[in-house]
Amino acid sequence: MPRGRVLVVDDEGSQRDILRTILSAEGYSVETAPGGPEAVRRCREKPFDVVLTDLRMPGPDGLFLVERLTRDDPPTLVVLMTAYGSMDSAEQALKRGAFDYLTKPIEREELLLTVRRAFERIQLSQENRLLRQQLEERFRIEGIVGSHFRMQEVFEKIQKVSGSSSTVLLIGESGTGKELVARAIHRHSPRRDRPFVAISCAAIPETLIESELFGYEKGAFTGASFRRLGLFEAADKSTLLLDEIGELNVNVQAKVLRALQEKEIRRVGGREDIKVDVRVIAASNKNLEEEIERGAFREDLFYRLNVVSIVIPPLRERSTDIPQLAGYFIKKHGESTGKPIRGITNEAMRLLMSYHWPGNVRQLEAVLERAMLLSDGPEIEHYDLPIEVRFFDLPLQPLSSSPSGRRFGVEIPEEGISFEELERDLIEQAMERSDWVITRAARLLGLSYRTLQYRLEKFQVKRGSVRGRIDRPGVMVERGDVSGERGQEASQKDEQAQAQEAAKANPASAPEEMRPGTKRSNA
Repeated sequence: MPRGRVLVVDDEGSQRDILRTILSAEGYSVETAPGGPEAVRRCREKPFDVVLTDLRMPGPDGLFLVERLTRDDPPTLVVLMTAYGSMDSAEQALKRGAFDYLTKPIEREELLLTVRRAFERIQLSQENRLLRQQLEERFRIEGIVGSHFRMQEVFEKIQKVSGSSSTVLLIGESGTGKELVARAIHRHSPRRDRPFVAISCAAIPETLIESELFGYEKGAFTGASFRRLGLFEAADKSTLLLDEIGELNVNVQAKVLRALQEKEIRRVGGREDIKVDVRVIAASNKNLEEEIERGAFREDLFYRLNVVSIVIPPLRERSTDIPQLAGYFIKKHGESTGKPIRGITNEAMRLLMSYHWPGNVRQLEAVLERAMLLSDGPEIEHYDLPIEVRFFDLPLQPLSSSPSGRRFGVEIPEEGISFEELERDLIEQAMERSDWVITRAARLLGLSYRTLQYRLEKFQVKRGSVRGRIDRPGVMVERGDVSGERGQEASQKDEQAQAQEAAKANPASAPEEMRPGTKRSNA
């Protein structure tokens, strides 16, 4: 069996014959061409692993072949043969993608060593390509990308449940890819030949959701001038995704439960039961067990749906998948944006990985598509990202009205200052000033409600847990400190609170104005 296919290109017939004899004796399958156009035609007819070409030839030369053949996928390795006086052109060819070059007169051992190295490169590329393919098959299912261990658990469950007809409950925040998981389960199931049917229960008005799911008979209500099939019938022998199922009202929940248990439905206004064979996948971004406690979701329906549950983690809990997801979305949107983006700079990737992604994977895709449209270079830079991503880790403070424009007039002391302490202090002050109403505090800080909520959880800021605040640059004033007006005021409030507690415990020993039932004079 030949060791590989080699095409020798040279305008001198004697040189072609010598090279073919040497390479054929080593077990290579060798063909020859007298020039560039003939070489291109041969490569179109059947691909060659290595092209050995003279640099200087009449018509299209070796550089032409380098530029033409290295664009193929996979690229053909080109080795140039050049005289000593054309070394500059050979080095230029290397920059354009040539594998190597040989100087004339060509030594037999040097020729064989160079060709052998070229085939070793080809074998290594093939192994890498196969490894990438195996990794993609392992870490991606129909657009669901992730190598994080929690995503691996999702992939394993998809493979395990796909072959059955059992109901599946998908749990995850908005934007995590619940519908993609549902579609993956359908595509790996015996029902794959039937169309996948999906409905968002939150998108249909409550008055229409029943007829949308179960259909209706002619004359069932005003405007029902014909019979209409519902989605359960449309998904017969297929898969139906009930997205945001927690939005269904309790009456419709009862009918969904009956459809799952009895495998039959009744159209609105109908008198006959209709048998259906539907595999139901439900999805929710709500905690259905909490909805059960509130009386908003039927417990029996929950257990009927929760035969197998798949929890899809939010993106902030698998941030190590962001580089892989970013590469996938850049490739996906490359044609639609018309931008030849190769990748992302390290600084931009650091910002992407440190952001908390309240909109999860859907938000990441939108941010990257926007960045690709705005980018002027071959890579996405940090300044191509939205402002909320770029400055997420910085304390967001409104500018002061001072002429210098310095924020709050804060100057960094010699001993330094902690940005995290400053950020926490600003959040605490805003919450206190807003009487712990998050919406008002977010407005003071110039943050969104969800961003402030995330930072409250991050710093574990709660009413009663406020530690102190920065009254002067870098100086923390604790609540019991009386060195200053604010400290004295806090101390007085603490003393009054202690006195009131003592009065409750022992009314007889308390001052008259603090005894229970005593009205305080306004004089």
